[in-house]
Amino acid sequence: MKSTQEFWKFHALGNDYIVVDPRHCQVSMTENNIRLICDRNHGVGSDGILYGPFEESGRIYLRIFNPDGGECEKSGNGLRIFAKYLHDQKYVEKDVFNIVTKAGVAQAHILDSQTGLIKMFMGKPSFSSEQIPVMGPPREVLNESLEVEGKEIKINCVSVGNPHCVVLMDEVSRENARAYGPAISTHLFFPTRTNVQFMRVLDRHNIQIEIWERGAGYTLASGSSSCAAACVAQKMGLAQSPITVHMPGGMLKVEISPTQEIFLTGTARSILNGVFTSEFLAGLDVSSAALK
Repeated sequence: MKSTQEFWKFHALGNDYIVVDPRHCQVSMTENNIRLICDRNHGVGSDGILYGPFEESGRIYLRIFNPDGGECEKSGNGLRIFAKYLHDQKYVEKDVFNIVTKAGVAQAHILDSQTGLIKMFMGKPSFSSEQIPVMGPPREVLNESLEVEGKEIKINCVSVGNPHCVVLMDEVSRENARAYGPAISTHLFFPTRTNVQFMRVLDRHNIQIEIWERGAGYTLASGSSSCAAACVAQKMGLAQSPITVHMPGGMLKVEISPTQEIFLTGTARSILNGVFTSEFLAGLDVSSAALK
């Protein structure tokens, strides 16, 4: 079948992803290609790439790549976007279906296909330093001190399939996220780096966060970050489910069941369907398929 080298672009609260479907586009996911496609000046521009679907034994698999070329385990916004793509393209006919990521199985619930309202089962949190991972002896990393940029800050760490570090603050801002996010994310304390959330508790059911994402930088919204911050807020007794997470891009609802199952609800919207030109493809790695 002749390739058209198509791609799709979506956003979830301003957190934008490009879907590269191997059935419609044969661009290889090398670090160079990912960086160029995600570049906002020289490429399409996005906070990451959703590569799939891949089907095996009746299961749908997804790979997720950050703009720096690295592969990540899970993305709450990315999963909702991919669920919408699968549903829109008729890969799935039902409103409830599973997507397999590096972090395991996530279940999608299409609540409203017209508005893109989707609820995702995101698994269970782990506060174990070994599973997050965080350096040092086995423990729960809650209210620990970390020196960053000459300042001592209190951190709380959790994994929701990918690593997160939540910093509780009286006021949160884009400036603080940009000032301290990069140093925390790449700190030697985190052997695989970490996503960072600067969190302010508004009341028992509302929190506000600013985000620095591992491999992506400052972002307007993040699904897994919302889950991580909500889990930390509840764990520390500062809030309780359901928790609405307020971000610059909008709001997401996080529900945590009595058995610690996490459910994330929010919208995903399509932006465009495009085609990589032969001129753009010529600048990609040789291993990428050319237009035929």
